[in-house]
Formats: sequence, structure tokens, C-alpha cells
Amino acid sequence: MKRIKGGEEVSNACPSESPPEACKKVRKQMSEESEAAVAGESRACDWSLLPQELLLHIFQHLPLLDRAYASQVCRGWNQAFHMPELWRCFEFELNQPASSYLKATHPDLIKQIIKRHSNHLQYVSFKVDSSTESAEAACDILSQLVNCSLKTLGLISTARPSFMEVPKSHFISALTVVFVNSKSLSSLKIDDTPVDDPSLKVLVANNSDTLKLLKMSSCPHVSPAGILCVADQCHGLRELALNYHLLSDELLLALSSEKHVHLEHLRIDVVSENPGQHFHSIKKSSWDAMVRHSPKFNLVMYFFLYEDEFGPFFNDEIPVTHLYFGRSVSKEVLGRVGLHCPRLVELVVCANGLRPLDEELIRIAKHCTQLSAIGLGECEVSCSAFVEFVKMCGRRLSQLSIMEEVLIPDHKYSLDEIHWEVSKHLGRVWFPDMMPTW
Repeated sequence: MKRIKGGEEVSNACPSESPPEACKKVRKQMSEESEAAVAGESRACDWSLLPQELLLHIFQHLPLLDRAYASQVCRGWNQAFHMPELWRCFEFELNQPASSYLKATHPDLIKQIIKRHSNHLQYVSFKVDSSTESAEAACDILSQLVNCSLKTLGLISTARPSFMEVPKSHFISALTVVFVNSKSLSSLKIDDTPVDDPSLKVLVANNSDTLKLLKMSSCPHVSPAGILCVADQCHGLRELALNYHLLSDELLLALSSEKHVHLEHLRIDVVSENPGQHFHSIKKSSWDAMVRHSPKFNLVMYFFLYEDEFGPFFNDEIPVTHLYFGRSVSKEVLGRVGLHCPRLVELVVCANGLRPLDEELIRIAKHCTQLSAIGLGECEVSCSAFVEFVKMCGRRLSQLSIMEEVLIPDHKYSLDEIHWEVSKHLGRVWFPDMMPTW
């Protein structure tokens, strides 16, 4: 090869090299330069050199399985996989493959978590299927968390309450391990479990200064005295969920004491196990004490009663804010709701019967001046009464869920006309809900 320089020909090849050999040498040099450039780019984009803070941010947005795959890329990513920050929040999913379609946490991963990360866990939940084996596996894991300091714990049964099938001694022993070792529990969700009064005393003895949320509906081994012990000692409690049989005047007065913080949410499940079950009454003075102490608290009540079991309820003023009737409820009871629930914000009636609720709805609109959401299922209301109800409530009705079958056409409005009139009073377009045809 030759080039012109200053009017003279200059050869790149040595005198002793033939032209083919010179070409090979040039190609080799170009290949080496190209490989060097690629190597330089690779070093500039070496993913193994990402800062740990950036890796942590990326890993936090990855599903657990993808995170596990990524940990096999290099040593740096494997170290990032085990950073304590990634194991503070974890949900154990325990299912039997033969009886459940839900995914399950791999047993090898569970062993690794207990071995390497139990002291990092802070926010833990267990989601189990309907099998007793899965609930027992959850108890086995709980009993091994001796080095942890949990802040939240949730035990969730996705189908029937499988924790109730576990031997009580096994469950209590495992739960006590967490109560004793955590010392800083702030949230505890143990619905449908065999927790009992002695285990609640252990909870209070070790976590009374930090407990803020306690959900324990359908816990048959807990007595009113047991939940009262929690209210007396856990003065920071802000949310509480329990069955009606645990509610008492003494409990409300304890939650209303000067040393107790303002309660934010109180959920009560009123459930009838057998037709004709007797329910006790709560004094109006006890509810008044609660309202004076915590004027902004939400009282949520779920009723699953038979019609003849509502005798003790809604005879006096009650500060309920969210009210749900899961079974059929009579016109008389709904009439009492309109008279004695001035703080009502949301009302859901799943079924009533074949007698129109015209007067009851008008009464609710008149006396429940904070009502902003209502849902009606298998009920009947005349179109005229429904329009009057909406007119009285006005635009504060942010949620209005009414099945089309509920509305009965009359001399003033047909089903084709009612949505225009309701939309006018709501200030937005509204249509009744339609039942799917499939």
C-alpha cells in the first residue's frame, strides 16, 4: 500500500514484506483495535459495577422470583439480593399444590430466610389456603422467628379459617414466640384464629407501648375481659376490629379514658351463628363517652343477623358511620336507622324483601345529614321516592349504587326517565346498575 506525502510516494509496508502479508498485518491491527474498543465499552457498561444503592432501588421493584434469578448474574448482584432492606417486608404464601391453584413460597427460600434474614424481618404476613397443613407450616415458621423484631404481623386465611383447625397449643406457642421477641409490634391482624386471653396478656406485657392496630374478629377463645385488658394497657391503640360479643360498656369507657389516644376506627362484626341468638345491649352513655373522647372516630358495623334478632339494636342513638347489612333487614329496622344514626356516612342494604322502602329512605335522607354513599341490592323503592331521596341528599352523594331491579316505575317516572332526573340533582351523569346477563 502507498500514500502520497510531499509529492513523494511512501509505502506502509516494509521492503521485505510482500503485499499479501502487509494486508494481513493491517487487518490484524484493525481487529485488535476493534476488540479493544468493545472491551472499553463493556467496562463502561459493566452492570456488576452498579452502586449498591441503585441495585437496591431496582431490586425493590422486582418480583421475588425475578430477584432470585438476578442474584445469579454475578457476585455483586448476589450480595445485593441479601441486603437487609429487601427483607424487611415479606409475605409467606403457604399452599398445598394438590388442593390450591395459588402460588407458594418455595421451601428452600423459606429455609434461607429463617437462616439469613429472620433478624431483618419487620413487616410479615402469612397467606394460607384452606388446608390445615398450610396453617401448621405457618406456625412452624413463626416458632423459629426468635431473633426477629416484627412491627406488623398478619395471618390471612384465603378460604375457610384453617388456623382454627390447628391444635390450639401449637398456635399459641408459635404466636407467643413473636409476642415475646418482637417488643415493638404496632399492627396485628389475627382474625379467625384460636388466640386466647393468656396470649393477649403476653402481647400486652411486651408490646403495650407500640400497639396501634389490632384486628381479631372471629376469635372465639377471647373473652370480653381479655380485650378489656388490651384496651386498659395499650393506650396508643388507634384501630380495633372485633366481634360484637367482645364489645362491652367497660371496653368503650376504657377506650374513652383520658390516658388513651383518640381512637380512629372501630369495626364491629355482628354475626349470628344460630337463628334466635341473643345479643346484649350497649348503653347510650357509653357511646356518648366515645364520641366526646374521639369525636372523629369511624364506627363500622357489619350485620349478618336474621330479622328477628335485631331487637337490641338501633333503639337509641348510636354513632355508627358505616353500616352494612349482609342479610335481609326489615323496614322497621331501617326506620330506626333513620332515627338513631345521625353520623351515618355509608349505608349498604343487600336485601329487604318485597315491601317498598320509600318512607325509610326519606327518613334516612332527612336525619342522616352526613350520608354520602348508599347501595341497595334486593330491595324495592318507587321511582318518585328515590328521586326525592336524591333531591334531599343532593350532591353530597358521591356513591350511589342502585340495581335497576330495585326501582319501581310509578305515575311520575319511568325507568327511562329517572336517570335524567337523578343526574340533575347529583350534578353528574348517573345510571342504575345493571345485572349481567351471563
